[in-house]
Amino acid sequence: MKLPRRKLLHLAAVALGLAALSRNASALEYPTRPVHLIVPYPPGGGADNVARILGGWLSQRLGQQVIIENKPGAATNIATQAVIASPPDGYTLLWDGISNVINTSVYANLPFNFLRDIAPVAGTVVFPLVIEVHPSVSAKTIPDLIALAKADPDKMTMASYGTATISHVAGELFKTKAGINMVHVPYRGGAPMVTDLMGGQVEVAIDVVASSLPHIQSGKVRALAVTTAGRLEALPDVPTVAETIPEFEVQSFAGVGVPSGTPEAPQ
Repeated sequence: MKLPRRKLLHLAAVALGLAALSRNASALEYPTRPVHLIVPYPPGGGADNVARILGGWLSQRLGQQVIIENKPGAATNIATQAVIASPPDGYTLLWDGISNVINTSVYANLPFNFLRDIAPVAGTVVFPLVIEVHPSVSAKTIPDLIALAKADPDKMTMASYGTATISHVAGELFKTKAGINMVHVPYRGGAPMVTDLMGGQVEVAIDVVASSLPHIQSGKVRALAVTTAGRLEALPDVPTVAETIPEFEVQSFAGVGVPSGTPEAPQ
């Protein structure tokens, strides 16, 4: 699966978009009260960490507190539904991204239409992913992992941060391309998944590099490969999956959206 490849966008673009949200909604200058940024993942994961950095920066830029609200579950659908149900006034924002795109194909009976009900404000970040294992797993490389899985079919566990999330989809793509099977163990976010990986409750996981990097550097988990087209500067000695499985590339991305109907800046 080849997902859209985007360069990191300047956070200033987000601020410019947010400043325009409610210019027509009120005679008062926006914002006049705290802004809520709804994050569909639990605290401590890669998306949450970046959202909190963005929230702090926006608080300074907008002169109002940006409150981060974590609403994990249902592969981001709980948070998305909450934002869609909120007033379209620019005071409730959604941290959205690749999971929302996946959900439009995976879920047939959602109570909303993401493309219709959420208006994009700005892209913010691209997240490379990493395939990692607990140190007790003997595999040091992707070929080692494939060999282990083939030698003991349906026994190894591969965790994701939720059914139908990019972590899960990347894992299923990897298993299909490698011709192996591992038992999927879904979590309610990256933070609890990595906690259990470090504790040995699961053997393999796919996480965003931003979240797992400190644990990789400390040796609490072992990185086998990144899912980007080329090696990463942060992990120069870690190969890509594509070095074993040609053309394998998966990345996640995120941005900010608002309920459709939120006023735009006058032209």
